[in-house]
Amino acid sequence: MKSFNYIFITAALLFSFLVQAQESEEIVPETYINPLDLDYTYMVYNSHRNLSYRSGADPAVIEFRGEYYMFVTRSFGYWHSTDLINWEFIKPKQWFFEGSNAPTAFNYKDSLVYFAGDPAGYGSILYTDDPKKGEWTPTASISNNIQDSELFIDDDGKTYLYWGSSNVHPIKVKMLNKDDRFIETGVEKELINLVEEEHGWERFGQNNYHPTLKEGYMEGASMTKHDGKYYLQYAAPGTQFNVYADAAYVGESPLGPFKYMKNNPMSFKPGGFTNGAGHGITMQQTNGQYWHFATMALASNSHWERRLAMFPTYFDEEGLMYTITAYGDYPLYGPNHPTKAGLHNGWMLLSYKGKATVSSSQMQVRKSTATDGDYDITEMPLEKNGKGEIISKVLTDESPKSFWVAEANDDKQWVEIEMLSPGNIYAFQLNFHDQESGIYTRTEGLRHRFTIEVSKNGNDWETVVDRSNSFKDTPNAYITLNQPVEAKYVRYNNIEVPGNNFALSEIRVFGKGLGRKPGKVRGFKISRQEDRRDASFSWNAVKGAQGYNIRWGIAPDKLYQSWLIYDENEHFMRNLDRDTEYYFSIEAFNENGISERSKIIHVE
Repeated sequence: MKSFNYIFITAALLFSFLVQAQESEEIVPETYINPLDLDYTYMVYNSHRNLSYRSGADPAVIEFRGEYYMFVTRSFGYWHSTDLINWEFIKPKQWFFEGSNAPTAFNYKDSLVYFAGDPAGYGSILYTDDPKKGEWTPTASISNNIQDSELFIDDDGKTYLYWGSSNVHPIKVKMLNKDDRFIETGVEKELINLVEEEHGWERFGQNNYHPTLKEGYMEGASMTKHDGKYYLQYAAPGTQFNVYADAAYVGESPLGPFKYMKNNPMSFKPGGFTNGAGHGITMQQTNGQYWHFATMALASNSHWERRLAMFPTYFDEEGLMYTITAYGDYPLYGPNHPTKAGLHNGWMLLSYKGKATVSSSQMQVRKSTATDGDYDITEMPLEKNGKGEIISKVLTDESPKSFWVAEANDDKQWVEIEMLSPGNIYAFQLNFHDQESGIYTRTEGLRHRFTIEVSKNGNDWETVVDRSNSFKDTPNAYITLNQPVEAKYVRYNNIEVPGNNFALSEIRVFGKGLGRKPGKVRGFKISRQEDRRDASFSWNAVKGAQGYNIRWGIAPDKLYQSWLIYDENEHFMRNLDRDTEYYFSIEAFNENGISERSKIIHVE
């Protein structure tokens, strides 16, 4: 009897211990981050200049038979996913010689996928009933003007091709006969053009300013049908700029007439680590959630060096289409979250302005896009701390254009970051830089191998990420931990990366700080300028804040747009619509969280 009681008590204690252990473990949500963690393709079209860099732009994403396919400019293939987070590359058996350019794809009644995007601007429209297999059949006819195009097949089977990429000419449409080799029917129409004198965000240049060029580029037409209305989307003013955005005109017919949507631009991300949210496509997930896939400007090696983003998209009670990009390059809830898919999940940036030291340094470059469309470049002198360690200030500055290059690409290279304050780490984003990589096309077998260690005191280290034997190619690697770990120090240990050189632009560490979030912003002032497309902002600096997030929109309950700013307590915008009244609010943030928003201010 005593033996039975002993066994019973032991089992009860073990069960209680297991329950307590399970209760102590946090359920870490599924997340993703922008730019998307993809094995981006090295570009061909600047290889004659010996420019070697990856890029991903102009996405066309469709749902087909419950799964997803993403087509991207000059990628020599496309990606497949079952969850919109994890993507696997498919190398097709038949494809365009230089890869597709500004591609378009359409799922017709879950029976066929149609695709176009010949870089030459003309060619056959391809189709397949099994994109996963990679076998495509070309139509017999050759269509013209399919550069920067959008193929749209309405519910009645009528087929439309929208196209245009110019700072002069408008977006156009022509009808095709889907059942007769996509031959043109003769119906061709001019639809919309830029109106920069009314729409500030359409003006050319970084921050919508250029000393000589005023006309932006209108491109990237896309069509979404929702609730019987047709949303013709377009991009402006230029893919290399932080203000690259998508907007929409709305019509009752695929041929128009179309009316400018009053809350434009509907996809806009001008501030933060990675900028731009233009030349994209809006698609619907199997659960009904809409997503806008867009192009972001990395623009370090070349103005055409780009990445991809995914933002949640909605239609409000007025039928206005809008996209949420607030904290859009921080960790976001995954697409299958029941209520907050694509929204910021509360993990903050712990590594901003952290003290970084490196194993060696071939060069460190601080770079930014200038207002004249070129670059401002500073090569930084070698600097060491009191211990004789090489300092790097570009790896925690929240700029994807700035970068550090190690002296070798081997397992003796490392980066160590002492964060300003300790915190609970949940995730890392590693942004590798292509420095004279010597790769000029889609290349198989590339991989990033490394480990990441953390420490509370800088002496005792724990390995939390081990990709020493990984076969993944992850130029913008996003890694989440199963459970958070408290630390103040992070150490990246290199083993192997693609290309001739090991280089990084940024190591970003996300989680929850152990201190207080900043207080509410006070003294928020807005001055709309004589040119009503412009406005200046100022506010009192908040103690302990890393930065601020300005939100605005056309009504107090429609603050759909935002601009994230680090350090500064003043700002100047040139992206407003001349004849629109706006409402503004601001919040402060740091590694511990986000403050309460300020009182909404109405500006006529």
